[in-house]
Amino acid sequence: MAEIDAHAPRVLVLYHYMHPDDVVSARHFDDLAADLANAGWSVEARPCRRGCRDERLVYPREDQFQAVSYRRIWRPRFPQATGWGRLLNSAWMIGAWSLLALRRADHRPDVVVVGTDPPFSASMAIAWKLLAPRTAIAHWCFDLFPDAAVADGLFTERSLAVRWAQRLMGAAYRRCDLVADLGPCMRRRLERLPPPARRTTLYPWALVEPARPSDVDADVRRELFGDASLALLYSGSFSTSHAHEEILELARRLRGSAVHLCFAVRGNRVRQLEQAVTAEDENISFAPFAPESELEKRLASADVHVASLREASTGVVVPSKFFGSLAVGRPVLFAGSRDAAIARLIEEHRVGWILDRDSVDAVAAEMRALAADPSGMRALRERCHAVYAAHFSRRRGAEAWARELAPLLPPDRPATLRDSRHSASPHPRASNSDSTGTRFE
Repeated sequence: MAEIDAHAPRVLVLYHYMHPDDVVSARHFDDLAADLANAGWSVEARPCRRGCRDERLVYPREDQFQAVSYRRIWRPRFPQATGWGRLLNSAWMIGAWSLLALRRADHRPDVVVVGTDPPFSASMAIAWKLLAPRTAIAHWCFDLFPDAAVADGLFTERSLAVRWAQRLMGAAYRRCDLVADLGPCMRRRLERLPPPARRTTLYPWALVEPARPSDVDADVRRELFGDASLALLYSGSFSTSHAHEEILELARRLRGSAVHLCFAVRGNRVRQLEQAVTAEDENISFAPFAPESELEKRLASADVHVASLREASTGVVVPSKFFGSLAVGRPVLFAGSRDAAIARLIEEHRVGWILDRDSVDAVAAEMRALAADPSGMRALRERCHAVYAAHFSRRRGAEAWARELAPLLPPDRPATLRDSRHSASPHPRASNSDSTGTRFE
């Protein structure tokens, strides 16, 4: 464990599920906590004790992992898969986190970093600013509530529940010292609410960061794509935030070519996706998830990674698989609005294509051309990997977080912290996830 100075700045990290759970967004908060500990912070994390996918699992109340002190919160076994269970879990965790502000002043953190799982997590800022006003609150906004419920069609924007939730979150954001969004489309939605003290954009990083573009594993590629010259892979969540119409239309324009599309997905719209694929779609297939030990091979088996986002969800969630794709040196084919943050990053860095009704023919033509141009594919892989290293790596993320949190510290805390650049290493644990992308998709 790293040595912590008695006068080290103290940070409390709040997220519903963290180590040893393998939820993708939870992994990002584990990484952030570890990087802050490596940089000289005294870090405490307060997730719940229950497992995410199997709530029969109950983790130890306290342990240490990567120099982070995990002190878990017990909560009842409300079913997270149901709407009422998720709401009760959210209320329980927010209440427990709010009560932490009652600690003695010398036991309080200098900064609290809170995420968006469970929904409305940032509302704990209301209690903290009332009971512990000297503690700074930083909110990393992975997704927006109640916007997500509106985008999913669960509520209308003018419903009483939504208007009440908007007032609650407006009061919460106004009490935050820092709100970090995931791009300009999310920023525009947040700007409708009362402003926090500061805003910034902080992107997530990939869970797998190879030192060079990953080589293709011939056996995995053959298993997923047969003898296709160009392999398109959609790997990750497929839920109410995602659409398949343009993706399937593209695949149908490419019938008879050497281009194959494989879906390795899970989520509440997978059945609908499977039903939309017909017997004539011979260049479309499905594959199960792979363990994390096989994640890099799976991602590297494809030439192009596919991501999607319904227009209604633009600015509400962000397809995090984009960053994992670049990390292994693969371009991204994004089906969604050109206003989405991922679309803008693709255009800015020239690392993929934007697919919509107007561009299907043009994208199909480029896929055919790329299938016949191995040297062009190699150059594109190098570019994607270089862009990731320069702009989106975990090291860059750790440096950005250190810069943003330092001004929130009180004057009696050290202004200079250790360099955290060597802390960005993969977690030494297994996972059931095959997505580099909660609702943070």
